[in-house]
Order: sequence, then structure tokens, then C-alpha cells
Amino acid sequence: MPSSHSPVSGASPPPDAPAPPSPGAPKDPTPPAGSTVVRKPRPTAPRTRPRLRVPRGVRRASGPVGLLVLWLLAAATGVLPESVLASPVDVVRRGADLIGTGELPHAIAASGRRAAIGFLIGAAVALTLSLTAGLFRLGEDVIDASMGMFRAIPWVGLIPLFIVWFGIDETPKIALVALGVTYPLYFNIYGGIRSADAQLIEAGRMVGLGRIGLIRYVILPSALPGALVGLRYALSTAWLALVFAEQVNADAGIGYLMSNAQQYFQTDVIVLCLAVYAVLGLLCDFAVRLLSRRLLDWRASFDGEGA
Repeated sequence: MPSSHSPVSGASPPPDAPAPPSPGAPKDPTPPAGSTVVRKPRPTAPRTRPRLRVPRGVRRASGPVGLLVLWLLAAATGVLPESVLASPVDVVRRGADLIGTGELPHAIAASGRRAAIGFLIGAAVALTLSLTAGLFRLGEDVIDASMGMFRAIPWVGLIPLFIVWFGIDETPKIALVALGVTYPLYFNIYGGIRSADAQLIEAGRMVGLGRIGLIRYVILPSALPGALVGLRYALSTAWLALVFAEQVNADAGIGYLMSNAQQYFQTDVIVLCLAVYAVLGLLCDFAVRLLSRRLLDWRASFDGEGA
């Protein structure tokens, strides 16, 4: 005999019992009346303290400032003797003396004039050669191989030959700066021209651009990033060439001060002149960076990751 608690086959359910859902019918998400719904708490992200971000200008200056502090400590403790390298205090004091007498401003003006003239000559030569070799196959065949060959020759080793050709006046100094500027500008502009996207050139032809229009609106803008990189290298090379050029029979300039200081073992003057070269090169590099941001604001480029 079946139990009173067990269901009997064929028995109808009580009238107040809910009807069982039919197969395939959507489930009703509404809970039955009188039931308690337990909601699970949503996971919350752990609270993190805001990180202190140091400005990029401060981070850029941390390296030179740290080296300066180490130099000052080494000189103050006697680890770095004055006969080997003067302390930063002596260098600053000597710089103030040379500024007061007018020697340092006069030397900077003379070196800046040589660097500017040599840079303009080298930039004009490099621009002419790179455009000719980059835009025309005949120009590439005639110019590029010769530039690659001359690039392998150390341009500093040409100083004796320049003295024989141009004498011992200002001309060999300016010629050495111009030669040092020519190579980085030429190869970067030439490489930028030849790296122009062929699909963009084909698209320009399809919209009706002629040779001049392609050069102006497609090829030269594509070569502009490489040209600006070459400009940075060329400016730094100009000051580097000037260091060697002003060691040859110079009567003014930063190299002239260094040459005299070498004879009298004045390490403070030598370090001061090197610091002036470094500051001038840094200012030129900063100017090119600003120019790059202005001229290349149309190009989306990678700017690094992280803070």
C-alpha cells in the first residue's frame, strides 16, 4: 500500500500548487512570493593610494645633478685630487672670472660664428646632394657610392690636408665643421626620401599629382622625420668638429682657451670649456626637439610607456 507522503501515479496535483514549467519554456527569473533572495556582494577593486609622479623635467635633470654631486663630494673629500680634475667650485669661480674679463663671451662668439658658417655650408651641400641622389636614379648612381666611400675616411684626419689647401686661417676650421655636418644630414635625408611609402606615391598619382606635387606633398613630408634626426646629429657634430678645428693655430674661441690651459695645466679652465661645449650642444638639441614637435604634430608617434 503506498504511503500517504509518496506521490501516487495518475494523481492530480493540489489546486494551490504551481504548475510545472513546460519543456522549452523560458525560466521566470522572478522568485516566488515569500522566498528570501540572498544577493552576493559585488567584488570591489582594492583601493590604491595615488602614486607620486615626479615631473619629467626633474627626472631628466636628476642624472646630471647626481653626477655633479658625486664630483663635488669626490673633490671635497680628496678622492679626486685637484691636479687630476678641479672641483666644481673652482670651475664656477674661474668661469665668473673669465666672464668678468670678457674672455669667455668673446671665445663663445668666435666659436659660434665658425660653427654657424660651417653648418650653413655643410647643410647646403648635404641638402643638394641628398635631394639629387634621393629623387633621381642617375643622381643615386653618381653620388651615393662616393658619399659612402668618403664617409669611411675619418674627417678629423683631414686637418693636415686642409691646412695645406687652405692655410692656417679661418678657412680650414670652417671647412672641417662643414665636412662633419654634411655626412649625417646627407644620409638621413637620403634615407628619408627613399623610405617614402610607395602606396602613398601611387595614391598621389591617382588623384592627379605630378612630379612636383608628389615631391612637395608626399615625398618631402615623409622624409622630414629623418631630416630632423640628421639635423640633431649634424649640430652635435658641428661642435665636435670645432673642438678639433680650434686646436690648430687659433687666436680666439673656446678651443683656444683650452689649448692655453693645457700648456699651464689649468684643469679648471679645460673643464669649463668642455662644459660650455656641452651646454651649447644641449641648447641646439633642445631647439631641434621643439622644431620637431612643431613640424611633426600631424604624425601620431609612440611616446613611450609608463609614467
